[in-house]
Amino acid sequence: MSDVQLVSFPSDAPNILPLLLTQSFPAMSNTEEGEEKEEATPPNPNNGTNDDIEEEGEEDEDDDEVVQEASIGIPQSTESKLREQRFKVETLSRRLSSELVPIRVHDVVINGNTKTKDWVIEAELKGIQNATSMQELMQASQIAIARLQTLEIFDSCQLRLQAGPTELPNTANVIVDVVETDNKVSGEFGVYTKPSSSSWTAEGTLKYKNLLGYGDLWDASLAYGANQATEVSVGVYAPRVKGFLTPIVARMSMLSQDWQESSSYKEQLLGASLGLISTKHHDLAYTIGWRTLTDPSQMSSRSIRRQLGHSLVSSLKYTFKIDRRNSPIRPTKGYAFLSTTHVGGLAPDPRSLRFLRQEFDVRFAVPFRFYNAALNLGISAGAVFPWGHGFRTKPSPLPERFYLGGDFSPVCTLGGPTTLWGFKTRGLGLTEPRRQNRDGSNDDNVDSSGYDFVGGDLAVTAFADLSFDLPIRWLREHGIHGHVFTGSGNAAKLTQNEYRHFSPRKFFESFRMSVGCGVVIPTSLFRLEGNYFYVLRKDEHDRGKIGFRFSFSAPS
Repeated sequence: MSDVQLVSFPSDAPNILPLLLTQSFPAMSNTEEGEEKEEATPPNPNNGTNDDIEEEGEEDEDDDEVVQEASIGIPQSTESKLREQRFKVETLSRRLSSELVPIRVHDVVINGNTKTKDWVIEAELKGIQNATSMQELMQASQIAIARLQTLEIFDSCQLRLQAGPTELPNTANVIVDVVETDNKVSGEFGVYTKPSSSSWTAEGTLKYKNLLGYGDLWDASLAYGANQATEVSVGVYAPRVKGFLTPIVARMSMLSQDWQESSSYKEQLLGASLGLISTKHHDLAYTIGWRTLTDPSQMSSRSIRRQLGHSLVSSLKYTFKIDRRNSPIRPTKGYAFLSTTHVGGLAPDPRSLRFLRQEFDVRFAVPFRFYNAALNLGISAGAVFPWGHGFRTKPSPLPERFYLGGDFSPVCTLGGPTTLWGFKTRGLGLTEPRRQNRDGSNDDNVDSSGYDFVGGDLAVTAFADLSFDLPIRWLREHGIHGHVFTGSGNAAKLTQNEYRHFSPRKFFESFRMSVGCGVVIPTSLFRLEGNYFYVLRKDEHDRGKIGFRFSFSAPS
């Protein structure tokens, strides 16, 4: 077997082998290239003459002569080498298309990695070593190249084959040539609307690649929201570490959020998280942190005042996710499912928050045969309960409750019951009256409605979104489309023996509801929407508003 190189082609290349075997040879002149292209064009058998047939037979005889000349060691011209090469490639192509070509990988040699550890690259090549045929080796090589590129630490990756030892027939050595990236620093910036914040959030991230040679990615992030929501964090992601079956994900963060407008308190959280399991569908992470809730206005409602102060967060969070939709930004077919189980109170400290939180999220996209239209349907549900001694009379932790509202799109957001179009973030649900100042006035930083939204222990939301192409060609080419939608949801309290008074009928009868229409501008990073909302049903203290608003939503 001669030295060969595996060259990848784009996935949309029609009717060609996914990988082409080529042999290195001297550079050709323009004249020789033209002659080779003419020789590579086969004659049309339907239009051919006897002379054409005779010439074709003579070419076949010439090919045989080239092989014989090579076998006896006669020096070959450049043209003869090219013809021999074409003959070998055509022969191999016919064999690959008609039968399995047996081959076994004898050894894997890695070149070009000056800092990256060999075992990091070898871990991405496991499928190559198990190949038993040339077809399997080609497929495994294509997958290996894609996996090496996802590490984002190489500028280029190539795989070559060399003949194995002569005493071991049908064997090959795989040569992996990599070029490590010179630009190891990168950055990102974006503006989004998230369920966890009460307004837009600007995020900036600075990344450094392959610091330790493990394919590791270090990053430092800063997020700032319009309502004094700030998060500073540093983290590391190592996809391959010896002794670990899954990637290592670790992060330290400091979060500060101002919820005085809706719930009369500020939250600060200093903590760290460690990913224990991280695969395509499963994620398990442990979080420990110190949380502080304060009320600068001293006007919070009774249930919020009882939870002010310091607490320890020690929790384990498991997420199971399947997303088979064709796009996270504008899905037109497929389905998605998300289940999140969150258990808090794993530390023996009495200040540790003990709770059980469960969320479910289901999405369906049904395509139609006109204007690229699709109907997206979704339903989300969640419940949270305290656990431990006397849990029936205890309230659930305030930050772990469910708060509904917000203008971010539920079409591309998977994360439990949160979104409800037409309502402000934390703008509907259970409320309690605030404490008034002695002079009867309200603080300027607190909403003048006089009620705090205290969240619910049970929440359910649902939505329907019909998207369609607009009749203008330029808009269709850039993915800009229209949509009409409706959403509904509600929250209820179950803790402190309130579950005894819970009525499913009253719960569903008091669902809030809104409808609207708008224009969507999708990008590779986020989904920009300009929507007009109309609230059909709301409660007395809900903060729903009819009108036109913009929102930025990032897929989750």
